[in-house]
Amino acid sequence: MLDELIVENLGLIGRAHVEPGPGLVAVTGETGAGKTLLLGALRLLRGDQARRDRVGPAGEEARVEGRFVVADGEIVAARRIGAHRSRAYLDGSMVPAGVLEERLGSLVEIVAQHEHVGLGREASVRALVDAGLDSAGRAALGGYRSAWEDLRDLRSDQLALGGDRHALIRERDLAAHQAREIEAAAPAPGEDETLAALLGRLRHAEEIAEDLDSAHRTIGDDGAAADSLAAAARSVERAARHDPTLRDFAERLQALAGEAAELVVDLRRAGEDLEHDPQALAAAEERAALLADLRRKYGDTADDVAAFGREAAARAVELDALLERADTLAAEIEAAEQAVAAAGRSLTAARTRSARALSAAATEHLGDLGFTTPAVAIEVTEAEPSSGGADRISLTFTSDEALPPGPVSRIASGGELSRLVLAVRLAGGVADAPVVAFDEIDAGIGGATALAMGEKLAALAEGRQVLVVTHLPQVAAFADTHLVVERSGSQASVRAVSGGDRVAELTRMLGGLPESERGREHAEELVALAESRRAE
Repeated sequence: MLDELIVENLGLIGRAHVEPGPGLVAVTGETGAGKTLLLGALRLLRGDQARRDRVGPAGEEARVEGRFVVADGEIVAARRIGAHRSRAYLDGSMVPAGVLEERLGSLVEIVAQHEHVGLGREASVRALVDAGLDSAGRAALGGYRSAWEDLRDLRSDQLALGGDRHALIRERDLAAHQAREIEAAAPAPGEDETLAALLGRLRHAEEIAEDLDSAHRTIGDDGAAADSLAAAARSVERAARHDPTLRDFAERLQALAGEAAELVVDLRRAGEDLEHDPQALAAAEERAALLADLRRKYGDTADDVAAFGREAAARAVELDALLERADTLAAEIEAAEQAVAAAGRSLTAARTRSARALSAAATEHLGDLGFTTPAVAIEVTEAEPSSGGADRISLTFTSDEALPPGPVSRIASGGELSRLVLAVRLAGGVADAPVVAFDEIDAGIGGATALAMGEKLAALAEGRQVLVVTHLPQVAAFADTHLVVERSGSQASVRAVSGGDRVAELTRMLGGLPESERGREHAEELVALAESRRAE
């Protein structure tokens, strides 16, 4: 149960420290005092989304902390909500808010006043029905989900095929042709630059030979330039004997003489090796034309062309696999659809059993809440298979079996909606949670019906903690702990009341006059009546 709750700067509540205690806990107060903020704090502790607009005026941050007593010890959860971010804590350590939801989501169940809207939505009713499935039904639900996932995957494969086998074959053949064409050409890395240099040499072989010969003649066939440089080096060496600073010039001249001698040999050899080769030129021109054609179609460089070829080969293999898969895919999809249909029938049967049990239990609860001959009917009908099942689920209601049932939104009045929400949630297993909170679900009812609701909530609170935000004194009279939220200006406070203070609050709720002697008598009578009914 929720053993302790601290709230700071949350909406109107500047600071509140409450210890709700076990059993039925009623939260009351004037309209607008901030009663629902306590349940808002509870929502934050179980990991619900933090709203920045709930930060109060007493600071830049709201803080909520709660201590829950569980079978194996206790859990301490906290939330801090600032203007730009929120933080969550579990047992003193910072955690994502989702961790709070995992740890406390099944521990705390909150039923809000607007939940009647969900009773008109198929998804909400389906969730209630599925929550009540028996073991065979849960197995059927798992089986259907597995069958649907298999069918979905197969249809995804079919979508990848594009639905036009001929187009797929054309695409495969094109990719294979492109891969073969590039593979046959086998462009080498950086071949563009290498081939450009080769073409330049072959196309201008005669001009190159003439220029090399001219250079050779200028230097001198007999190495005259090298000899002159060597003689100059010797002269400088002699001078360096008297001026050591000239030795560097002598070394440089010697190096130049050696380089000139080698250069004469290399130029002569280059000229001798250079030949005009028409066949080599034709081959290079042909290769250049081939690479140019491939670059035009597949990429800006030889490397780009080679990369495209690898991608085309991989795509051809992929398309081959898809075409081979297409040969068996139609039969597999047909089998999967049959499996989904069979699983859907099993699930629909299980949901029908759960819906009947849920309808009967909710109708019984409504009888306890003041209806004479109510009827709740949850209908499960066959439908086209979808991710949720092969059925449609709807809830209809009538306050009297003599009247035709209809959708909740059109049939039920305000007071009927409140009791219907409570009855359906009780029937759907809300009592499985050790902490259950009801947020003003008693709108539109009063008198004996209100007493019946209080008695029902008190019975639910046996063995668990039930918190209820209520404006009904008949409900609050059944409480084991009574918390009052009081507002003064822009600030609200929370206090536990008992004895005379509790009677004064019930008197206010009965007639708005807490000091009325007659009202106090009615409040005391109401408390006595609640105690006697709980004792029965």
